[in-house]
Amino acid sequence: MGTDMAGALSTDGAARRRQAEGPSRATLLLLAATCGVAVANVYYAQPLLGSIAESFAIEPATVGLVVTLTQAGYAAGLLFVAPLGDRLDRRRLVIVQTMASAAALLVAGSATSAPVFLGAMILVGLLAVVVQVLVAFAAALAAPGEQGRAVGLVTSGVVTGILAARFVSGALADLGGWRLVYLVSAGLMLALSALLARMLPRRPPATRQSYGEILKSTLALFLREPLPRSRGLIALFAFASFSCLWTAMALPLGAPPFSLSHSEIGLFGFAGLAGALAAAKAGRLADRGFGQATTGAALALLALSWLPIGFLDRSIALFALGVVLLDFAVQAVHVTNQSLMVAAFPAADSRLVGGYMLFYSIGSGIGAISSTAVFALAGWTGVAWLGAAFSAAGLCVWSAASWSRLQRDGAGGRARTDTPCGTGF
Repeated sequence: MGTDMAGALSTDGAARRRQAEGPSRATLLLLAATCGVAVANVYYAQPLLGSIAESFAIEPATVGLVVTLTQAGYAAGLLFVAPLGDRLDRRRLVIVQTMASAAALLVAGSATSAPVFLGAMILVGLLAVVVQVLVAFAAALAAPGEQGRAVGLVTSGVVTGILAARFVSGALADLGGWRLVYLVSAGLMLALSALLARMLPRRPPATRQSYGEILKSTLALFLREPLPRSRGLIALFAFASFSCLWTAMALPLGAPPFSLSHSEIGLFGFAGLAGALAAAKAGRLADRGFGQATTGAALALLALSWLPIGFLDRSIALFALGVVLLDFAVQAVHVTNQSLMVAAFPAADSRLVGGYMLFYSIGSGIGAISSTAVFALAGWTGVAWLGAAFSAAGLCVWSAASWSRLQRDGAGGRARTDTPCGTGF
């Protein structure tokens, strides 16, 4: 009996030490890689639409439905799947999601009819929200005061996947057709699922609430709490600005005098990737109490980045510099937003990140639709003004939220949403 009790105490002590130390760098890199591959699945189709339309005899005017349905699936996943991360064992949920994603990608890559392919793409989008579960998982595994660092590293995988997806899909399609893109990704998701099963620890659910109560509480969080609400609006405008660039840039770059190919345009993603990866350290600044200042500085830089971007017709080097600055700024905002929210509401991190990403999706959609319309009316200069305006709107939200917080503090104590990260919007 004494031996058994000593063994149990030793096991509990080891578990507490692992929690205090946080996840290994190898585990965080695995989570980042899984996020990158999962989110890339949503964006692979963009440069492949012409080939997909030809394969299934889809009219060019309606082939955009591929992207629309994938995004619709993603939005549904944010609403109804991501919150499950607070209710279930996240390790098991992640493994199921990645295996199911591999199956959906396999169906998409081998589909022989448009309805089957489109149905598979809805599932691909729905299951891509494993990203949000993994970001929340990384924050939950991190040692106290290290959530920002963990979120920053894992989120760097998300931005890497988004920026590299267009180039990777174009290169693979050049080698073996568009179907190869989805078949290769299916294999990657299956391999990652096996690695996750091997490396991820088991974790008890963050809450005992029912699924219905979790869905209601997600809406309540954003209606009641100023921090998630303001951070969601900031994300909406930041990603509208981001989407302005990455949706519309192919129009001038693919036309004379540049006449770049899809693969060549995709190379700008690697320029942006340098900035995005550099900004991954923004989470550490949030951990040290500089979350509010980091957000404001990043939003100001986001607005300024449109100045060199707007000079595309005069200097492609200036344009590339602007791309690096824009992706640095957006990633810094994104990492800081999530770091502050999961630190403030650790028991609701999965549903909170899922709800936050809805703002991201809405902003991305607004930026995509408006940028192409403005380009048709006012050219690239008009797009640059639009992107700068979205950035300025995000800065205005941040300023208003900061002023509101100062007023609350002055009226009588710190607000409930203050955190050790120094936020408290």
